[in-house]
Amino acid sequence: MSQIKNLGITGYDGLRFVTLDLARSRNFYLERLDFKMTARSTSEWEDKTGDRAEVYSAGDIRIECVEPQRDDSWASYHRRFHPAGIGKVNFLVQDLDEAWKRLEKRGATFIDEVKTVEDGGGTYRFFEIASPMGNLNYGFVERNDYETYAPGFETIATGGENKFEFTHIDHLTSNVRTLKPLVDWFRDVLGMEQFWDIEFHTSDIDPERKSGSGLKSIVMHDAESGIKFANNEPQKPFFHASQIQKYVEDFGGGGVQHAAFGMKDIVGSVAELEERGVKFLHTPQTYYDDAPRRMKEQGVSDIDEDYDVLAKHGILVDGAEEKYLLQIFMEEAALYYDQPEAGPFFIELIQRKGDEGFGGGNFRALFEAIERDQVARGVVDQNND
Repeated sequence: MSQIKNLGITGYDGLRFVTLDLARSRNFYLERLDFKMTARSTSEWEDKTGDRAEVYSAGDIRIECVEPQRDDSWASYHRRFHPAGIGKVNFLVQDLDEAWKRLEKRGATFIDEVKTVEDGGGTYRFFEIASPMGNLNYGFVERNDYETYAPGFETIATGGENKFEFTHIDHLTSNVRTLKPLVDWFRDVLGMEQFWDIEFHTSDIDPERKSGSGLKSIVMHDAESGIKFANNEPQKPFFHASQIQKYVEDFGGGGVQHAAFGMKDIVGSVAELEERGVKFLHTPQTYYDDAPRRMKEQGVSDIDEDYDVLAKHGILVDGAEEKYLLQIFMEEAALYYDQPEAGPFFIELIQRKGDEGFGGGNFRALFEAIERDQVARGVVDQNND
């Protein structure tokens, strides 16, 4: 076992998502994104918990979608406060006892004691802690020759092969009304370090405008594993019109706004994803008209892709020092399904070509795109704060 420097995190074990409709989630991940169903809950687990769950995998990404079956279940408790969305983030760790000791020393709030399950010659050990974001918990899992997803689940398939070559969870992004308590918690409890930050408002270039959206974003990362968390708060003016504040209102508090999935060929994949019914945010043509000049000013003299192709599919590009990234954002679930209770969660696709940043040059384009969608849904009044 290698020397543990922080909590011994080696990566994500999975994301637990509360869904309104398990069949709909299955269709989205399997038919739209070409994930595989790799595990599902047993009848015994369902009788005990009052929930039903399925696990969808691609590369190292695992999404556990949970649908409530009884009013006293964990998923039902989540639904009393929130629409559909992520309720737990699980980390895989080298040594669970060491992670516990360090978290306890730092003042973490534990949900329960360590639980240990032995099955099939392997051992699964885990615990959870509370977070500053409402009902969102963070779990820590240690696996020793334990091949099943989790206790109470049966394996359906193995491997994460998929035609779109999704690789891993690149980062998670959370929205809150005030950033400092969350960033301090990531630093002081989870032992993470600041990796990146940005602050802007869409009214910066037009002080006379009567509406707009802004944010302050700080990215925290675990230097040991490299996993990253982007964290956003709304900015004045028009604080209440900020899409960050709108997320908090729509979700009923702070939470995970989106998950970014890394992939190997975003340009080659987006066209087929669109054909499969995946809907992406629209980016105005003016963004692409200006992109070559902006990229050169930022130190990227050339890119491998054709800007016209990027414009056709709404793929954003950003970078510096001859390194860049490509990214695109799906519609939030509430808009995708035309159902507010489906929640404001969405998925980002990202391909990194050397750049490890977060598309600072793309933030304004993304915000304006989300803002247009919110105006179209009647969530935001363009003329008032």
